[in-house]
Amino acid sequence: MLRTRTAIAAVSFLALSGLYATPAQADPPSRGQLQVDAFFSQYLTAVNGQNQDQTPVDVRNEFLTAQLNQQLDQYQQTHNADPVFRAQNTPVSWSTQYGGSGAGHTTVILTENWAGGQHTQVWYQVELSDLTIDGLEDPPPPPA
Repeated sequence: MLRTRTAIAAVSFLALSGLYATPAQADPPSRGQLQVDAFFSQYLTAVNGQNQDQTPVDVRNEFLTAQLNQQLDQYQQTHNADPVFRAQNTPVSWSTQYGGSGAGHTTVILTENWAGGQHTQVWYQVELSDLTIDGLEDPPPPPA
């Protein structure tokens, strides 16, 4: 329940401040999208040292499963990059897109936008029952 309130509060703040806008004809964001957006926003703020109340590890512990946290720690050691951003620097903006649902989970595709104009997609898996993020990976390869 706390995660849901955190996600709603974060999106409400972003909407009121004009930082979160959707096209007039777009579907409203799903609960999973709101959760991933709240996580990513809080994580980026913590990484940039703009959140005195939470470190990046605190944010990860709040939103992610312990198993996913372990996988991200391994990713960081293997790739020498931030495991959430999938890079050594931080994105300048991001957007989320609904990727589908099934078996009690929803997929959210987060697109990171970089200063040079490049884009990186990261696919999140969110448990529908409690909105815990239990998967974060690079996009699947295109079909052959």
